[in-house]
Amino acid sequence: MTCVRTTGGHEVWSKSGMLRPVIIQTHVDPVPEFILKNDLRNMGKTRKDLEEFMR
Repeated sequence: MTCVRTTGGHEVWSKSGMLRPVIIQTHVDPVPEFILKNDLRNMGKTRKDLEEFMR
């Protein structure tokens, strides 16, 4: 995955084969859960995948 652009408080990440880019809010801490859920869905990953990645 590569960062395509940074605009304001958002980073846009993409890679070939993805239907939509992943938008990460960098100006909000913590990132709202619904944003994480949308990004995981766009990446084709589950919450469990994220938890395993963070270990």
